[in-house]
Amino acid sequence: MATASRMPLIDALKAVASQLVLLHHMALYGPLAVAVAATFPEIAEWLTEYGRMAVQVFLVVGGFLAARSLSPAAGALRANPLPLIGRRYLRLVLPFMVAISLAVAVSALANQWLDDPAVPEQATPGQWLAHALLVHGVLGSESLSAGVWYVAIDFQLFALLALLLWLGRNRAGALLAVLGLAIISLFWFNRDSSLDNWAIYFFGSYGLGAAAWWASTRPRAAGWLLLAAAIGGAALLVDFRPRIAIALAVALLLGGARLGGQLERWPASRVPAFLGRISYAVFLVHFPVLLLINALFAAHPAEDPAAVAWWAMFAWVSCLWAGLAFHRWVELPLGGWRFVLPASLRVRRGRGNSPALPD
Repeated sequence: MATASRMPLIDALKAVASQLVLLHHMALYGPLAVAVAATFPEIAEWLTEYGRMAVQVFLVVGGFLAARSLSPAAGALRANPLPLIGRRYLRLVLPFMVAISLAVAVSALANQWLDDPAVPEQATPGQWLAHALLVHGVLGSESLSAGVWYVAIDFQLFALLALLLWLGRNRAGALLAVLGLAIISLFWFNRDSSLDNWAIYFFGSYGLGAAAWWASTRPRAAGWLLLAAAIGGAALLVDFRPRIAIALAVALLLGGARLGGQLERWPASRVPAFLGRISYAVFLVHFPVLLLINALFAAHPAEDPAAVAWWAMFAWVSCLWAGLAFHRWVELPLGGWRFVLPASLRVRRGRGNSPALPD
């Protein structure tokens, strides 16, 4: 039976998306990626081109869970949003900086054997600070690990949603602010790739997730989901983007599954639940693991298809084991840290607003 805190369908979506991102990076970095591309060109090409689009799943799920937590009944957020934003920052950045430190240490080690553009340069104090403040993308700082742009975007999106809900002051104002910005993003901001270091570029997908939650809580929910589908479809007619098509499909799946009761019941398998729980840890720690394995592969190269497949499987399993260890020994212990505002800045929490942090 599903617990109130876990939703098996969301765990399954996170599991699939995290594995696709992992495989995308396996196909992208290092000599092992070159060997895989030479041995399995069609698979490698597909992962390189489309694996990155799995990030849309996390964007939509993030918006869905944030709406559920911050404004379950589509009302304004009456609590001071700063403690919630601070908690989100700590939950993201504490394990993130541990993973960055690990990536820097492994990069220095791998650099002794591996001459490859995938190995980051030695980190400077400015890079450390930019990553710790989650402004590395905005400042154009070189990333110290793969995919770290997403952590900053996740924080920006959550903070932006919380602020919009708080500034809305009432249900109509909050919904207009959030959904209005989501529509503008779908039709305008998301079509300008120069904005991809800012939340407004991704807010269309995030907003679709929030809209899916709110639509599923209202009378005549199916009609509201159809309206969301029509808006997303119109954005695709203006400019077809596969990433937005994926985001729309995931949002409609979540909204429909909540209406039908499948969200809390399906799938019943423990495998996607397990992979979903460790998805953030796998995302954070997989790059240094891949660097080490690529260094080993460079020292013992292989061209035989069976050997290349074995190396790829070894890399994949190693990343999962490392993610499990990181989840248990780093992410969970650090998840108990809290951000506390001075008493003078606190505002009494409004009725009906949950302080729970989205998963």
